[in-house]
Amino acid sequence: MKKMNRAMLIGSIGAGKSTLTNALLGREVEAVKTQALNYYDWIVDTPGEYTENPFFYKNIMATALEVTHILYLQDATKQKTIFPPGFSTGFNKLPIGVITKSDLKEADVDLAIKQLKNAMPKGPIVVSSSVTGKGLEDIRSLVKCNSLQEMKKYTDSLRGDAVFFV
Repeated sequence: MKKMNRAMLIGSIGAGKSTLTNALLGREVEAVKTQALNYYDWIVDTPGEYTENPFFYKNIMATALEVTHILYLQDATKQKTIFPPGFSTGFNKLPIGVITKSDLKEADVDLAIKQLKNAMPKGPIVVSSSVTGKGLEDIRSLVKCNSLQEMKKYTDSLRGDAVFFV
């Protein structure tokens, strides 16, 4: 029996993890503050505190054992990031950088890309919007990939500037 690919979403409080989870799964429910790990189909939604407070890193590390991919969410409306440099290299999982809230007028997508590149030196970055649906199909497709090489091949096949490989 083939193991199903599963993705864990991590990012700051308010970065859009629950909203993105609902959008990816086609759930039309209002996002609420995540208080504990939530498992939905192929997604694990985590509380922002797990990433914002190094004391909780052990929770992320333990949960990473259950997934094949980690989605690193960066809110495009925030000037700071909570990810330390090279953060993704501490996990032996396929990384996907996701820029959320790219549709908002105060979004600084270029800064968000720079922040994700610093935290995730290798892998795909998707510019997304849970409201417009931008990037959602690309995220689903990337989670189906089983290697960085497959992810690169996928991103290279796309036209446009919403998805690229670092």
